[in-house]
Amino acid sequence: MLKEKTIGILRERMMKYDAPQQAQRAGIYPYFRAIESEQDTEVIIQGQKVLMFGSNSYLGLTNHPKIIEASVKAVRKYGTGCAGSRFLNGTLDLHLELEERLARLVGKEAALCFSTGFQVNLGVISALPDRSDYILLDSLDHASIIEGSRLSFAKVFKFEHNNMESLESKLKQCDPEKLKLIVIDGIFSMDGDIAKLPEIVKLAQKYDATVMVDDAHSIGVLGKNGSGTADHFGLTAQTDLIMGTFSKSLASLGGFVAADFDTINYLKHNARSLIFSASITPGSAAAVLAAIEIMASEPERIKHLWDVSYHALERFKHFGFNTGKAETPVIPIYIGDQDKTLMLTRLLQDDGVFVNPVVYPAVTKEDTMIRFSLMATHTFEQVDIALDKIHKHAKTLGII
Repeated sequence: MLKEKTIGILRERMMKYDAPQQAQRAGIYPYFRAIESEQDTEVIIQGQKVLMFGSNSYLGLTNHPKIIEASVKAVRKYGTGCAGSRFLNGTLDLHLELEERLARLVGKEAALCFSTGFQVNLGVISALPDRSDYILLDSLDHASIIEGSRLSFAKVFKFEHNNMESLESKLKQCDPEKLKLIVIDGIFSMDGDIAKLPEIVKLAQKYDATVMVDDAHSIGVLGKNGSGTADHFGLTAQTDLIMGTFSKSLASLGGFVAADFDTINYLKHNARSLIFSASITPGSAAAVLAAIEIMASEPERIKHLWDVSYHALERFKHFGFNTGKAETPVIPIYIGDQDKTLMLTRLLQDDGVFVNPVVYPAVTKEDTMIRFSLMATHTFEQVDIALDKIHKHAKTLGII
């Protein structure tokens, strides 16, 4: 006779996790806020209009009529999904067209599409080095880069953020005969600063290392027609691998990596997150193709994005906020107090402004922040309204 099932170790452990419930009871829980409208500079939450300054849609293309039309057209032709991985039955001619276009965008011989940007980093970083090789990571690299390195058998070194002396000290510890893969963010997703790619490339050449740039937040923001960090610095040829996502400037879902033909060929047959995941949907692929065309035909979008970003940075500094080394449309407002960070987020939403809190363990308790991000479709008036409200509530909380 079977015993009556007890709670069990897992359930008992999970029941002790109550941090979200505590924040909910305090009225400052900031996650999973349901948006009832399209992703735009203004969204609807619980029936109320809220200015959106927490989106990664840097070019404001998620509701562009040409992209919507392209996506709908693709769904009508190909259906809603591919029912398999790229490796087997899930490759469409549309995917091949997209990969060719992405390779041209970032100036590489070939490209390969994955289901998400996260899976790009999982698959690429785990597949390229072997157990006798090395991976070198910036301390502020995205979580997907870290997870990719954990799946690899290579030895992993972390160097201090954008610190070339620290990077060189790690390179000196590597066997000169082995692969040394340096992986960095182009624009760092929380701090909003740009990788020191020219200096990294010099060190890579000195120590015969390979450079991979995660351009998730740089595509559509840096470089000619939004082609990314390497183009921004004129270092496309010296940057071995370039990855990007579709969920930000490209207004869709998925990701890609671009490199030489041989590297892409290897990844097509060895990157497990590609081989064992379903391919991106036809609608998603078509949306990206349309977004790339709009980036090229409407360069004024990128110019305006930078104009409103510089305006916001100047006003934040004028008000006395600590924005660190931010120099892009991603602007951190450092607060250094978790409760005040969550409270400011709550007060702002109640006052019609959506921002994202970044708290421990995503950052140290001393580095808690509000992440304020701009879109090309924001107006100067919207930026000023948001900043005036942030200033007002930050003063009330004693943040400034």
